[in-house]
Amino acid sequence: MSDREIMNSKYGNKMKELLYFTSQWCGPCKRFRPLMEDLSTQIPIQFIDVDSNKSLAQQYGVRNIPTTILVRGGKEISRFEGAKPISIILENYHNG
Repeated sequence: MSDREIMNSKYGNKMKELLYFTSQWCGPCKRFRPLMEDLSTQIPIQFIDVDSNKSLAQQYGVRNIPTTILVRGGKEISRFEGAKPISIILENYHNG
């Protein structure tokens, strides 16, 4: 099964979620992760380590981390690179 098929079988084709691309060695990612973990209690977020999931990072064209991508049914709706205020991420999620 491809990464996308796994995501679709897990979340369904219509489900919106955030893909949070990160890494253990990334300083900004370490500082931003606790905020994203808190946010994950409100909206679905999949935490993706770019070193462990290189094919998924390549599939979505992730070049910088942290990168947060809003997807619906595996298709990208929008993206943020770097740490952004949670209010902006939530607004983007609800309006996306």
